[in-house]
Amino acid sequence: MSTKIRLKRMGSKRRPYYRIVAIDSHRSVGGRTLETLGNYSPIEVPASVTVHEANIFKWLDTGAICSDTVASLFTQIGLTEKYLAQKAGKDVAEMVVKTTISERTKKRKSKKSETE
Repeated sequence: MSTKIRLKRMGSKRRPYYRIVAIDSHRSVGGRTLETLGNYSPIEVPASVTVHEANIFKWLDTGAICSDTVASLFTQIGLTEKYLAQKAGKDVAEMVVKTTISERTKKRKSKKSETE
């Protein structure tokens, strides 16, 4: 059984929040999960992320693969760095995982100069 760590959408229309879950890769997006590993709320400013580090490390050690979005979230909050340091045998007691992520700047269309 191949396991993935991915997001599961929850919430109402236009008010989403996501659960970070461990799930069998062959299940549907809304399928039954193996374990809930955290939450991600993009609506809040700044966006908040809560994770259960020990459970995530356990799943990563057993071979679970993160989706691209979850891997990006883990990198932004510093969890990937902490996991790799722990695997290397370094002391990670003073490493702190952030609970918020900053909003990305929005791309804007460039306006043509008005002198033309």
